[in-house]
Amino acid sequence: MNGAPRIVTLLPSATEIVCALGFEAQLVGRSHECDFPASVVRLPALTEPKFNPEGTSAEIDQRVKKIVGDALSVYRVDAAKLRELRPDLIVTQSQCEVCAVSEREVEAAVAEWLGARPKIVSLAPYALDDIFSDMQRVADALDAQARGTELVGVLRARLSKIADKARVASERPRVATIEWLDPLMAGGNWMPTLVEMAGGVNLFGTAGEHSPWMKFDELAAKNPDLILISPCGFDMDRAAQDLPALTNRAEWARLKAVRERRVFIADGNQYFNRPGPRIAESLEILAEITHPELFHCGHEGAGWRRL
Repeated sequence: MNGAPRIVTLLPSATEIVCALGFEAQLVGRSHECDFPASVVRLPALTEPKFNPEGTSAEIDQRVKKIVGDALSVYRVDAAKLRELRPDLIVTQSQCEVCAVSEREVEAAVAEWLGARPKIVSLAPYALDDIFSDMQRVADALDAQARGTELVGVLRARLSKIADKARVASERPRVATIEWLDPLMAGGNWMPTLVEMAGGVNLFGTAGEHSPWMKFDELAAKNPDLILISPCGFDMDRAAQDLPALTNRAEWARLKAVRERRVFIADGNQYFNRPGPRIAESLEILAEITHPELFHCGHEGAGWRRL
């Protein structure tokens, strides 16, 4: 790109990637959910949800499913404001229409533009390696290949260091990760890989595949040693509001993880559900709760807490 590029990011992980690559000063617009680093909130928000995000997990799930069932993205883009900002690069995603603005939605927003159109980079992080590939693709689009290589190298080294240390653990607890509370959804995509790297045995979800719905009976049948609750888009306090969907069940108290006080709640919004540079912090959190005898990374309280 000639000169300083004007960049719009339409999902939080894209914003974090652009900033980690050293291009925060070139950001001119963001999604309504982009909040890290905190300095980006000064930028105009270009998106909004098409559904009411308030209510219980079950109510939100029903609203989202209705919109997706009608073949629509669950977010809308302010096309007029986007046009005013004249971006050279727009970073969006194609992995999940529930997580952020879809590539289709962005293309519709710019369809009426005349003359030069912005370059669109669409992230598609299904597995852990895809997260790093996406970082490099953003760097390449910004003519900053070397920065991308450096960032990916640093993050991979951080993850490898944790995985190497976790291998000496004397036990490998069987772990269930929960990505939505009502209805129940297990963690998929990169989560099974993170669980294994943190020294656990993943019980639900397949690496590189969408997060699967599950029944409580399935959770009870596997009877995990450790349960991590990190609902998509929720911080810990918000997630705690919907915990009765699990804790009010008679069978809940009989689960091994509950009896041994190895149930944890984490900030899914900032960490596990955000496939950007803080995937390293996500693994640190998992390592801390899976093997507290080996890891003390300092995230307790801010990133996770014990139920």
